[in-house]
Amino acid sequence: MLVSEIMSKDVVTVESDESVLDACKIYKDRGVGCLVVMKEGIVLGILTERDIIERVIIDQKNPDELKVEEIMSKNIKTVHASASVEKAVEIMKEHKIKKLPVILNNEIFGIITITDIANVLPDFSKLLAEEIENSKPVKQTSQ
Repeated sequence: MLVSEIMSKDVVTVESDESVLDACKIYKDRGVGCLVVMKEGIVLGILTERDIIERVIIDQKNPDELKVEEIMSKNIKTVHASASVEKAVEIMKEHKIKKLPVILNNEIFGIITITDIANVLPDFSKLLAEEIENSKPVKQTSQ
C-alpha cells in the first residue's frame, strides 16, 4: 500500500511569518492536528498543538507577537507520495513523530498521520494476510 493511497490531501498550511495567534485561528477554523509551515512555497517546518503548548503557553509568551517560525518544529521529515506505508511508519518510528508531510515533485502533496495508518490497519493486515496466503510456498529441501 502506498502513502498516496491513505494520506490526507487537504494539507493546511501557514506562512512562517504569521503570528501564532493567527495560526491558532486557522487550527480552530479548520479543525486539524497540525499546520505545515511554508515560506515562499517551501516547507520550512510543522506547527503542532504541542509546539504551541510548550513554547507559548508554558513559557507565557504573547501569541499575538510571536511568529510561527519562532516556535515551529524544524528539520521536519517528509515521505514521498510513492513510498510504501511501511516506509512512512519506519520514518515515524525512527524520529518519534506522528505526522509526516508527503512530497511529490518537490512540493507538498499531502500529509500522513498515525491516525491515517491506524484507520487502514485492519485492511492493511487483511491485505498482507491475503498476499501471504496467495504466495507460493517455499519448497523445503531435505539434507
